[in-house]
Amino acid sequence: MFLKEKRVSSSVIIFIICLIVHAAEVFFLRTDETVFAECFVNKVFGIVVLFVLLALLKMKWSDIGFKAARFLPDCLKGFLICAVFYSIGFGAEFIALVAQGNPGHMEFFVTGFSLTGDVNKQTGIFFVIMCIFFNIINVWMEEGLFRGFYITYLKEEIGPKGALFLAALLFGIWHLVTPLRSVIDGQMTIPEFAVMSIGYVVLSALMGIKWGMLYEQSGSVWIGLADHFFNNCVVTNLMHVVTETGVDENQIMRVLIGELTSFVAVVIYVRLKKAKVAKCALA
Repeated sequence: MFLKEKRVSSSVIIFIICLIVHAAEVFFLRTDETVFAECFVNKVFGIVVLFVLLALLKMKWSDIGFKAARFLPDCLKGFLICAVFYSIGFGAEFIALVAQGNPGHMEFFVTGFSLTGDVNKQTGIFFVIMCIFFNIINVWMEEGLFRGFYITYLKEEIGPKGALFLAALLFGIWHLVTPLRSVIDGQMTIPEFAVMSIGYVVLSALMGIKWGMLYEQSGSVWIGLADHFFNNCVVTNLMHVVTETGVDENQIMRVLIGELTSFVAVVIYVRLKKAKVAKCALA
């Protein structure tokens, strides 16, 4: 069976199929520019693909880290990771704004988009629930495919490290679609796209490595999924820093500090954990 014998090739083909659907939604359907304010069609498609793949390979969701017994404790760990390190990011952002003479404050709202592309602040409970719902779909698909499935599936052929890095690379490339649309729409120049793309791919890949390491270390997808959800939904979509001159003007600083500090912390933790296990094995 091709799926079992050619795992790397199969993974790339699966990725390309999902990427085509992702691009079609971003370029043509543009659901993120509607009242939904989120590209969710490709995520639903990805979840369906996961159902099909697991059925074909005779695997269960628990085989790719969706373990029911670990749901609550591991989600709490993921939320804690994001809350701790993004607190550092928010703190740095507020300090930078004060230093610039443009102090800010926190506001809670959903950022939506009209059909004309104007940004609107939505505070209604319907928009909050919709934001949470779509972000659950988002992290279910991305963590399920790029961490749970790919790492479990690929390590049979290229080992744990190879699976981790290939899955992270694909996850980085996955995030090039939206910036590419900005170029085509004339909102970004090609040089700007080149610079942003490198940064976007590298940062997304590092996040993929972090969540992949958490998955490999715990055997559970929930820690990374919860961190991913908190990052996307709460830190990015619901909590905003507002100043007299705009909204989230220094968001990139917040994201870089929050993600890079948490990445370093997870790498150190996993290495110490492995060293401890190795030491115990020799004792």
